[in-house]
Parts: sequence; C-alpha cells; structure tokens
Amino acid sequence: MVAPLDQAFRDQWGRVLATLIGFLGDFDLAEEAAQEAFAIAAERWPREGVPTNPGAWLTTTARNRAIDRIRRDRTLAAKTKLLVATEAVEETVDETTFPDERLELIFTCCHPALNLEAQVALTLRTLGGLTTEEIARAFLVPEPTMAQRLVRAKRKIQAAGIPFRIPAAHLLPDRLAAVLAVVYLIFNEGYGGRGELAAEAIRLGRALAELMPDEPEVHGLLALMLLHDARRHARLRDGELVLLDDQDRSAWDGAQIAAGRTTLERALALQGRGAYVLQAAIASLHADEPRDWPEIAALYGELVRLTGSPVVELNRAVAVAEAEGPAAGLAIVDRLDLDGYRYFHSARADFLRRLERAGEARAAYERALALATADHERRFLQRRIEQLSPR
Repeated sequence: MVAPLDQAFRDQWGRVLATLIGFLGDFDLAEEAAQEAFAIAAERWPREGVPTNPGAWLTTTARNRAIDRIRRDRTLAAKTKLLVATEAVEETVDETTFPDERLELIFTCCHPALNLEAQVALTLRTLGGLTTEEIARAFLVPEPTMAQRLVRAKRKIQAAGIPFRIPAAHLLPDRLAAVLAVVYLIFNEGYGGRGELAAEAIRLGRALAELMPDEPEVHGLLALMLLHDARRHARLRDGELVLLDDQDRSAWDGAQIAAGRTTLERALALQGRGAYVLQAAIASLHADEPRDWPEIAALYGELVRLTGSPVVELNRAVAVAEAEGPAAGLAIVDRLDLDGYRYFHSARADFLRRLERAGEARAAYERALALATADHERRFLQRRIEQLSPR
C-alpha cells in the first residue's frame, strides 16, 4: 500500500496544497493541514483501501484538519473570521470536485517581489512537494539555511500582500516568462547531475502544459526538457562525461524523445517561435543521425536575433564549426566577451585543437578547467589537456 500513497503524493500534493492556500489564504496552515491529511492516509488506506478519488479525499481531509485547527485557536481574530466563512460552506461542498488552483500558486511563488532563489525553493516546496531537506541537499546548502529562505519567502508574500491569482492579461507574458525561467533553472540543476530535480521540473512542466494548453512557450519548455532528459543516462559513463557525438544512442529514451517531439509539434501548431520553442527544435535535430548542422546553425541564428544572448551565439559558433569547419567557429567565438564562462573557453579550446594550434588550445583548456566546478567536467578537461602534445 506504500506505492499508491507515494503515487498520490507525487500526483496530488501540489493540487491539494494549492486548493488549500486558495481556500485558507495561509501557506503554513495549508501545508500543515496537507501533511496531516497524508499522514492520515498512510494510516487508513492500508486498512480501508484507496479511495475512488484520492485527490478529493486528501483535499477534504486536509480542509477539515485546517478547520479543526482554527476552531482550537479562536483567539486569532483573522482565523475566527475564516472559521465563520468555512462553517457556512463546510457541509455543502461537493467532495468529488475541488478547484485546481496550482496555476495561481505557481504565479504566486514566482512573483517578481521574491528573489530568484526564493522563487525556486518555494516552487519546489509547494508545487513539487520536496521536503526542505531535499531542496537543501539539491542546492548544496544546510537545511536550516533553506528553511530560513522558505520562511522569508512566505513572510514576504504576506507582508507585500502578493495576491493569490493569475496576473492580469497585460502582465501575463512577463510573469509567464519568470515562471518558465524558474522551472528551467530547476531542470538545469537536475540535468547537471541531480536527477530528482530534473524529474520535478518535468512534472512542473507537464502541470503547466495541462493548466495553460494554449501557451506555445509552455509546450516548448516541456518539449525541450523531455528531449534533453532523454539523453541524460548517456551523458556519463562510469562517472565520466561523454560528449554527444560519443554517446551510446541505445541508452537514449526513445519514448521520451517521441513525447518531446509530439509536444514540440503542439507548440509549433500554436504558432510558437519563442526561445523555448526554438531550443526544443534544436534539441530535436540533435536527436537525428546524421545531424543537420546548417539547419541547427540557422535556428541558433534566429535564437540569437530573438535573445541577443552571447551564450546562444557561442552555441551557434559550435554549429557553424560543424557545418563549415573550426576556423569559422573560432572567428565567431573570438568576437564574444565571455571570459568568465567555462564553456566559452572549452569550445574555443576545441576549435584550436582541431586547427592543430596545441599551445593555444592548452591555454584555453586550462582556463576552462579553472572555471569548472563539476568533478566529471574537470576530469574531462584534464584529459583533453593531457592529450595535447607537450609544450
């Protein structure tokens, strides 16, 4: 019976918590009530069986726990007023249907009044259902530090009067961009080696696609994450980094690539040409063999025009180098000001290596090594340095 409860937690935590926050207007009370409901489920479901509608059962139980808690604390005036409102509807709510307020919750968590680290942590805690300990471990900070970040974020929401609602239409594009950026940041943290975060980001992406089915960039981001994540198990071999050209394609998740491409088709059908849709289209081309490097370079060119990002221009340089040769890629790279970016130096080093300019390549690899933080990346760069001929 552990498996059904675990599945219900993964599927229903964000929905239950969002509904409770919308109902109660209190993050902490909602979270405590949700936790109590899942604890009661862990006790009852093995004995009584899983309810027909687990989400409705959990939401009803959590709502009743919250009402009981309010009744026990009538000295809080705000809570007493809330009790009056809840008592009036307690017996009339249809327990098979509850509002799904996850969209309001994610926009609240990603409100621009909160800093980025708070947006990420609160999104993982509320929508993803990760514990404070899990979030702290993923971001390599002590649990008390992460707990304080979450507390400060919740206090900021209350003090600033941040509304629990979807932004007005004229604010939605900018606010949606912030939401997507937070989800993609979570994914990138996971893709760099913390796989549970990548899985959580994809779950959040699927929830967004369900909640905002007509937003092409939402589908673009989900497609991008699915296509990248499909190759995750082939990126490392015995703990060592494996470049895309050297990866074992049989280790790629074909079903996930197909799902990513289907999602991309949905984004394109919605006339999507935003940054995430373009990146997903590039990721889809990378799954082909052989790869269409001129088309990849052209898509990166469109992405550069859209974003103006020098990092995107660096990626275009890599594609141009494959299509036209390393000298063409180097000419692009040498116009960029990205000295503090590790991948700038490793890409430049690769072009120089292929042009047989070993001394310059070694210096570029050494600069990349100085900037690298992941152990597998450092080992890869060290091997590249060792493969070059001595000075």
